[in-house]
Amino acid sequence: MDETTIRLHIEPLEEGGYVATSPDVPGLVAEGRTVTEATEIAQGLARKIVESCLEHGDPVPSALSHMAAGAIDLLIPVAVR
Repeated sequence: MDETTIRLHIEPLEEGGYVATSPDVPGLVAEGRTVTEATEIAQGLARKIVESCLEHGDPVPSALSHMAAGAIDLLIPVAVR
């Protein structure tokens, strides 16, 4: 399985929980009770978006199109609280 990274923007919701969107993957919106849950849901959605694009012959978002490249640069969350 190939991997890549995407940027996520995570905001707290007034009613509780968090919403994650991505400037790299149009249409990706994930809600979760915690930052971790929203991130995990976003990962799954990004994978499903790529699979759908490949299945239907649609263009893959450019941030995800280089998934078969050799070297990997990772962006990882680090909790500070």
